[in-house]
Amino acid sequence: MNRPDLKNPVHLLAFGFGSGLAPVAPGTFGTLAAVPPYLLLARLPLAAYLAVLAGVILAGVWICGRTSRDLGVHDHGGIVWDEFAGFFVTMTAAPQGAFWVAAGFLLFRLFDILKPWPIGWLDRRVKGGVGIMLDDLLAGLYGWVVLQLAAAWS
Repeated sequence: MNRPDLKNPVHLLAFGFGSGLAPVAPGTFGTLAAVPPYLLLARLPLAAYLAVLAGVILAGVWICGRTSRDLGVHDHGGIVWDEFAGFFVTMTAAPQGAFWVAAGFLLFRLFDILKPWPIGWLDRRVKGGVGIMLDDLLAGLYGWVVLQLAAAWS
């Protein structure tokens, strides 16, 4: 396995600006690093947010796949661009406020760690950049559903 080169912009993005290098829980640190960009994106109209999200997802397939190939390992634990994308999915059209950011963070991490069906099943079968991104996008979608239900009931 090769080491990531954070001077390489693709590796820098894949490793969440270095957050993926955390010695423990790199996915959690990657998601924490996604909060400040989310707070900027949350100010956008929904259509613009969705356009940026689509760009993050499409770029992520390439960024994660390329970095995975460069490192010689599928879905290296330090690759956290997928956490950024998944968290952004959970936070789509979320209510404003620190409570909702924290709730979205916890929900996304919960579903990303537990990988309920079909997330874990797909994670084991789909490879490459799509596979790296897919489980986090689905975890993000699960988090989004629960967050939206909680917002509707509050």
